[in-house]
Amino acid sequence: MQKVLVIAGPTAVGKTALSIEWAKKWNGEIISGDSMQVYKKLDIGTAKVKPEEMQGIPHYLLDYKEPTVEYSVADFQKDGRKAIAEIAQKGKLPIIVGGTGLYLQSLLYDFHLGTKEETISKEVKEQVAQWQEEKTAQELWEELKQRDEKTAQTIHPNNRRRVARALEVVLSTGESFQQKETPQPLYDFQLIILNTDRERLYDRINQRVDLMMEEGLLDEAQWVQMLGPVQSSRGIGYKEFMPYFSGEISLEEAINDVKQHSRQYAKRQLTWFRNRLSGTWLDLWQEGEKERVEKEVQEWLKN
Repeated sequence: MQKVLVIAGPTAVGKTALSIEWAKKWNGEIISGDSMQVYKKLDIGTAKVKPEEMQGIPHYLLDYKEPTVEYSVADFQKDGRKAIAEIAQKGKLPIIVGGTGLYLQSLLYDFHLGTKEETISKEVKEQVAQWQEEKTAQELWEELKQRDEKTAQTIHPNNRRRVARALEVVLSTGESFQQKETPQPLYDFQLIILNTDRERLYDRINQRVDLMMEEGLLDEAQWVQMLGPVQSSRGIGYKEFMPYFSGEISLEEAINDVKQHSRQYAKRQLTWFRNRLSGTWLDLWQEGEKERVEKEVQEWLKN
C-alpha cells in the first residue's frame, strides 16, 4: 500500500514550514489539502505558500483552478489521488498538507461521493431552490442539520451545491444522504495533526491577519468582490470585506471580523480532527515533541 504523510491542523499553526522541512528530509513532494488555495490569484487571503518559501519542493493543487469555478470535494478527491500517483511514480513521498478535514478524509478513504439517482420531486427541487435564493450558506446548512445531522457534519457549509443535493435527497426519500458502510483507507498513511495552546494559536491568527493587511489583502478582496457571488468569494478573508466595500461597516470592523471568523474556523477544524480522524498530535512549541514525532514518522517509513 502506498505510503502518504499527512500534515493537518488549524489555520496559522505552522503546517507550511514543517511540510517543507519534512519534504526535504524525507524526499517528498507536497499536495495542498486546502479548499481555497486551489484558486489562482487568491494568494494573501488563503495564506498560500510563496514561491521563495517552497525551497524548490514541487507543490500540487495550488493555483490550479480559475477563481470563478466551483470546486467540490469530489473534484479534490480525483485530483488528489492523481497527484499521489504522480509523486509515487517518481519514487518520492507524497505529503498532503491542509486544514480542510473533509478533503483529507475523502482523499485517504474510499468514500463514494456520487449518489444514486433518486427521484427528486419537482416540489422538493423548487423548495430547495427557493431556500438557496433566500438563505445564507450557513442557514442552508442548518436546514440540512435539522433533518440529517450525520450528513451535515460531513459537508462544509460553503459547499452549497452539495448541501442542496443532500436536502433534496432527505426531503424526497426520508433517508440520509450519508453512505452507510464504513470507509476503508486507500493508503498506508501517517497523519500528524498540529495544535498548540489556544492563546498562542489565537495570537498567531491575529498576527497573521495583520500581516496579510500589510501584504495587500484589501486589494485582493476588492478584486475577489468583482468576481461576483462565486464559491471563492465566500472564503474567510474575503467575505468579511464585502460589507466594508458597500459602506455598512468600518475597515477596522472588517479586519476584526476576519480575525474572529478565522479563530472560530480554527476551533471548528480542531473539533473536526478530534472527532473524525485519528492521528498523532504535535505541538511544535513543546520541547522535544517534534523530535519524538519525527522518530515515529521515521519508523513508519522504514516498515
